[in-house]
Amino acid sequence: LAMGGNYTQPRFILLGITDTPWMQAPLFGLFLLIYIVTLAGNIGLMLLVWAAPSLHTPMYFFLAHFSLADVCYSTVTSPKMLTDLLFGDKTISWAGCVAQFHLFALFVTAECHLLAAMAYDRHVAICHPLRYAQAVSPRACWHMVAWSYLVASLSALLYTGCTFGGSFCGRRHVDHFFCDASPVLRLACSDTRGCELAIFALATSNGLGTGGAILLSYARILHAVLGMRSVPSRARAFRTCAAHLASVSVFYGTLFFMYLQPASRHGSRDKVASVFYTVVSPMLNPFIYSLRNKEVKVALGRCRRRV
Repeated sequence: LAMGGNYTQPRFILLGITDTPWMQAPLFGLFLLIYIVTLAGNIGLMLLVWAAPSLHTPMYFFLAHFSLADVCYSTVTSPKMLTDLLFGDKTISWAGCVAQFHLFALFVTAECHLLAAMAYDRHVAICHPLRYAQAVSPRACWHMVAWSYLVASLSALLYTGCTFGGSFCGRRHVDHFFCDASPVLRLACSDTRGCELAIFALATSNGLGTGGAILLSYARILHAVLGMRSVPSRARAFRTCAAHLASVSVFYGTLFFMYLQPASRHGSRDKVASVFYTVVSPMLNPFIYSLRNKEVKVALGRCRRRV
């Protein structure tokens, strides 16, 4: 079944999270609740950053874009998964599969670079406070966000081209709940080793590049914090970084498990890992950044009183 152009019924079938009938309804209810909380939390955080003047700072500027990326890539995967669980129609068109994977790759890659920008912001704020206004100016913030989306867009084009550029034949059953690179490539009847190597190299450069920048930033932050004589200053510095570190740990942990391993080692555990970074992580991020952040709590209290 050549998928390039002469294929008459370009459709895939997503096998989903489970094929057990009695599990469909409970999973639908659980993931619907998670998706609603994800939308409410992230959109609420974006509106709060926009409405509260006290949050018009570089850190919350990056956080608003981070929440936007969370909403976007969660929306790319969750509604289709929910309709599959509810109605049982797990088919997806060729164009739909390509678009889903492309948008997913774009926003996930953008999140990696936004997390690196947030780590740089914390590094400058703690290690070079006198240069903060110049190094993280509004123009510099827009440049970093634009760079994040530019690199993500180019990377997503390459990911998509490598994943869907070959020919497909035989069964069209994608053993996943969304169109991801590894399960789609397993359906190809052409040699995919070159594509798998290219995807691995690109994922490594994006993941390890941004992850290395984050680790370097926090190594220098740790060195600066340990050199502080004031205990309250140390506690305040650690508190400002705790939320970002928690988000990085959840996001990168599952992402590295998924994309920085050989194709031969991919299996059923991939679905569990994918649930964490496509469903659970976008839901947790607003709570991680708001419940442990005094500035967000104060701004939320002021907005409540104003309403």
